[in-house]
Amino acid sequence: MQHKLDAFARLLNIMDELREQCPWDRKQTFQSLRNLTIEETYELADAILNEDLPEIKEEIGDLLLHMVFYAKIADEKGAFDIADALNAVCEKLIKRHPHIYGDVQADDEETVKKNWEQLKLQEGKKSVLAGVPRSLPAMVKAYRMQEKTKQVGFEWENKAQVWDKVVEEMEEFREASEQGLSQEKKEEEFGDVLFSLINYARFEGIDPETALERVNQKFKQRFEYIEAHADRALTEMSLEEMDALWNEAKRR
Repeated sequence: MQHKLDAFARLLNIMDELREQCPWDRKQTFQSLRNLTIEETYELADAILNEDLPEIKEEIGDLLLHMVFYAKIADEKGAFDIADALNAVCEKLIKRHPHIYGDVQADDEETVKKNWEQLKLQEGKKSVLAGVPRSLPAMVKAYRMQEKTKQVGFEWENKAQVWDKVVEEMEEFREASEQGLSQEKKEEEFGDVLFSLINYARFEGIDPETALERVNQKFKQRFEYIEAHADRALTEMSLEEMDALWNEAKRR
C-alpha cells in the first residue's frame, strides 16, 4: 500500500511544480482540459477493446493526471482539493453499499443495482435518468438509460417481446421510407429501430457500443487490405474486383 501512496504523492508534487513553472500547464483551465480529457478517455477505451495491458496502464496514468489537474485548479480557486474529491467518493461508496457497510441484504448484482438507484433517488435525484450525462455518445446513452429504468421495473418481461418490438420498428421505418415521408419522420423511425436493437442487445448481454466498434475495426482492416493489394487506383476498379479482394481479406 505504501508504494501506491508514494506514487500518488509523487504525481501531486509534479503537478504542483508544473502548475508553477510550466507556461503551458499554468495556462490550462477546466474548459481547456475538457476536450483533452475526452480524447484520453477514448484512448483508454481503445486500449481496453484491444486488451493491450501496457497501453491500458499508460492511459490510466494519463487520466489520473487529468483528475489531479482539475483538482489542482479547483484548489487554486479555493473550491476543493484532491482530498475533498477522494473523501467525497469514499463516503458515497460507503453510503451506496449498505450490503457491505450496513445491514442490508444483497446477494446478487441486480439487487445491488436496484438499491443503488433507490439510494440515489433518496439523495435528492429527481429522476433515475438524472445521472446520465447529456454529452454521452447516443448509443451509450440509450444503453445506460435502459439499464437505469430497468432498476425501477420499467422493463420487458422477456427478450421475445423485445424482438417483436424490433420487428415492429423496422416495419414502421420501411413504411416511412417507401411512402416518401419527411426526412424528419424517417429519422425518427430509424432512431426507434436503433433504440429497440440496443435494447435487444442488452437482453442478450451484448454491449452494442463494443460490438459496433469491433465491426468498425474489422471493416477498416479489410478495406485497408483492398487498398494495399489493389493493382491500380480504387476509382478505376469495379465493385466486383474490390469485392474479390474483400473476400480474400476475410479468408486471411
